[in-house]
Amino acid sequence: MSASSASISDPAYLRARAMETLFERLEKLCEGAIAIDRGGRVVYVNEKYLAALGLKRTSEAIGRPIEEVIPNSLMRKVAETGEPILLDIMELGGEQLVVTRMPIEDENGTVIGAIGFVLYDRLESLKPLLARVAQLESDLRLARRQLSNARAARFTFADYVGTTPGIAQAKQLASRAARQSVTVLLTGETGTGKEMLAQAIHNASSRAEKPFVSVNVAAIPDTLIESEFFGTAPGAYTGADRRGREGKFRIADGGTLFLDEIGEMPLQLQAKLLRVLQEREIEPLGSDKISKVDVRVVAATNVDLRKRVSDGAFRPDLYYRLNVLSIDLPPLRQSLDDLPDICARLLEDISASGDYVKAKITPSALSALARYDWPGNVRELRNILERALILSDSGRLTGEDVARILPVGSEVRPTAFERPAGPVVPYAEAEAEFEKHTLEQALAASNGQISEAARMLRISRATFYKKLAKFGLAAGPASV
Repeated sequence: MSASSASISDPAYLRARAMETLFERLEKLCEGAIAIDRGGRVVYVNEKYLAALGLKRTSEAIGRPIEEVIPNSLMRKVAETGEPILLDIMELGGEQLVVTRMPIEDENGTVIGAIGFVLYDRLESLKPLLARVAQLESDLRLARRQLSNARAARFTFADYVGTTPGIAQAKQLASRAARQSVTVLLTGETGTGKEMLAQAIHNASSRAEKPFVSVNVAAIPDTLIESEFFGTAPGAYTGADRRGREGKFRIADGGTLFLDEIGEMPLQLQAKLLRVLQEREIEPLGSDKISKVDVRVVAATNVDLRKRVSDGAFRPDLYYRLNVLSIDLPPLRQSLDDLPDICARLLEDISASGDYVKAKITPSALSALARYDWPGNVRELRNILERALILSDSGRLTGEDVARILPVGSEVRPTAFERPAGPVVPYAEAEAEFEKHTLEQALAASNGQISEAARMLRISRATFYKKLAKFGLAAGPASV
């Protein structure tokens, strides 16, 4: 038997050749390949992958931490755990890539690194699978919507986004209110999130497992408002239900009753509400029996109740009873520093509740939004974002996308990024200027700490370094 014949029948030789052949075929068929050592540093990248990574030469990647080349990469995890990630969808440069990641072992079976292959850079081949995933996501959203119809509060303090002084103070007072069962009065313009904060108070309280019942006082006809609140006895009046009807206070027993637009409550009902708040008891319409209830009332209004009191449209004793703890919710135009976080939260919610791609918003879009006066506050902002998302083909909202949606002739306010009057500059230049200014602000706010600045902007350290280099900005001594 010849030496070549012997080597062909040698299992170790065959295994080695099989691995080499597999690697060669994968590298030819895939759209990109990259490998790292045990320490997470790049040791190999093929030519195909360079364009997607924004590189010109392989030498630009070799020796660098994988996260600097591919932000949020999972390759290091594979190298550290030895567990492969056989199929995954990775976002890179706004594109979705289908990838596989596998550990690399030496002849003793010790993990010495990891290798990743981009199997597809276009998802057409996976349409059947993606369609199935989309259907499952749609079913999940439907189930969530059905569950949300129950009398349960969905929002928590984490949903009331913002760190500006007005929002921070509202959160602090609301947290105090949650620890007790005091009556709370939420004031603020329409669309500032009064019901969201009411739900957050309920969910943070000892009543969280009990019902949260929301009532818009202005939406109930005067002829029905008393029965809506206090219920009716069987046969209380002609046409009444023979079995009687429970009112909102009885339904909310043990939990929280949220009374929105309390300033619109008719005077004749205000006396009854005052009795409930004082005595914790109700008397259904047409009944002579009084029953006890344990309900925490959170009221909300977008009107000046003190002026209503002085005008004789609201009882002063009820006002003082409601105003045990008053929390003022600031309008959006006073919390524009929180606009990026608020938009991110709204887009996340919009994406989860509709058949949309995972949306993104650009600095230019945030700049356009910051110039608007927002008379409808966060509710109007959500409406604008959702409409822009519907009309967007990419799911990446730009300043132009937003400008098309904002009301024509609406009042706008100048921002710190607005240029003085002069020649119109190219769009790309204006966007780059905004991005550079944002980086400078983050560095100043973090005292030059790169990790903290990157966290503020919700990007990786590697991405932050790339952007610093792009604009020729210095990190400063504090970042070392």
